[in-house]
Amino acid sequence: METLRRAVHFVPGANDKMLVKSIELAADALVLDLEDSVTPDNKDAARKTVTEWLRKVDFKGRERMVRMNPLETPWGAADLEATMAGRPDSYMVPKVRSFADVEKIDSILRGLERQYGYPERSVKLLLLATETPQGLLNIKDLGLHPRVDSMSWGAEDLSAAIGARRNRDERGEFLEVFRYARIMTLLAATAAAVQPIDTVFVNIKDPDGCRRDCIEGAWMGFTGKITIHPSQIEIVNEVFSPSAREIADAEELLKAFEENRKAGRMAFTFRGEMVDVPHLTRARRVLEVARRTQRPLARADD
Repeated sequence: METLRRAVHFVPGANDKMLVKSIELAADALVLDLEDSVTPDNKDAARKTVTEWLRKVDFKGRERMVRMNPLETPWGAADLEATMAGRPDSYMVPKVRSFADVEKIDSILRGLERQYGYPERSVKLLLLATETPQGLLNIKDLGLHPRVDSMSWGAEDLSAAIGARRNRDERGEFLEVFRYARIMTLLAATAAAVQPIDTVFVNIKDPDGCRRDCIEGAWMGFTGKITIHPSQIEIVNEVFSPSAREIADAEELLKAFEENRKAGRMAFTFRGEMVDVPHLTRARRVLEVARRTQRPLARADD
């Protein structure tokens, strides 16, 4: 997508009140959830509600993303067939196991795009790529499908799938297998040139922990984070937006590179440090992220 996603916010259970509140939040994407927050008995009703939202509700420029049920469940294909009538912007695909899973979803969506007259592959996919051990083992190929434009990961479902008793240690740090899942999602996404979105921070009563998680993710290269509580959105947007100082520094560094390039140098001293092409790449990235971020363009420094 042209616009980067920072806060990718869940709207649970096809709940009208929650949707109305969510539209007033500063999330870049709203995820209309048909999976974990909806009981099996309510799947059909929730699917109809979400389709009506897509048809009639003004999302005020926010991305309209639907979290479908896994395709191998009784509800996955029906989620696509019903909600495509409302033309969502994208689907969040849980419990991906292989590239073949992505191809099956693409095949269904291509038929529905033809049926409704949508441009081919205009509806994109955000893959939750590590919720199954098979998905984690196959992750390097998952982002290569042309319909995929972002990847995220999941520690909770992976914990359950592999029988882990917990996914963080006593200090709140991810255990090794989950750090591996996080790293591989980042590498697979960036290798495929799609957006890497960090996973949820589940303790909604620990804003400081959420901030630390966001800072580490942003330092690593993630472009945004999935949120599950409104209080997390401001933190995510702040951390994943370049600050005014970062933007000014990047612009100054680009100017210095241009001046030195004219003098035949691509390695030189800048503010007491040696800089070269990787520093130029990072500066350009800061400005590109600032340009592609929806709301706001920059945050104030503390």
